[in-house]
Amino acid sequence: MSTSRVDPGDLEDAELIERSVTSPDWFAAIFDRHAAHIHRYLVRRIGPAAADDALGEAFLVAFRKREGYDTERRDARPWLYGIATNLVAQRRRDEVRELKLREALGPPPDEEGHAERVADQVTAGAMGKLLDAALAELADGDRDTLTLFAGEGLSYEEIAAALDIPLGTVRSRLNRARRKVREALGRPDATTSKEIFTHG
Repeated sequence: MSTSRVDPGDLEDAELIERSVTSPDWFAAIFDRHAAHIHRYLVRRIGPAAADDALGEAFLVAFRKREGYDTERRDARPWLYGIATNLVAQRRRDEVRELKLREALGPPPDEEGHAERVADQVTAGAMGKLLDAALAELADGDRDTLTLFAGEGLSYEEIAAALDIPLGTVRSRLNRARRKVREALGRPDATTSKEIFTHG
């Protein structure tokens, strides 16, 4: 079957990457399929201003490394999260500075003036400040693991693949990160705790 007759949407990531080694245009489908997820992750980690540049850089790195991609991994997203996480590590100081700045600035002002909306925003803003501060204090690996789990919805196995660490390390990092964040948050309500520490 000729390349022109194959719809990229019908192929798994591994097949697209394998084809892209000899026909680079196929890699565009990987970008189209996963860019929004990786961008969202980068925004959470380093803020919107830096995320756009980091997204392009992440996919450039992925493109350059595509020949070494393990085609046994049918889904490329954990691989892309791993690349993005490595880029975040290079900007670690900026990330911590950003989290502390957001903590200092506090929640945005409410323009509508509705009492219930103001109360919700104040509560959410206060929780966000506490969470930002707690995340900033975590060890690098713990913060990476918790963000991929709680923020991106990756499974333990996918996190292990993304960060190239054993499954047991994922579990221990998550347990440690959860404990430290809970301590920093004090006693969050059940809904907030569930949203932060579970998914799926």
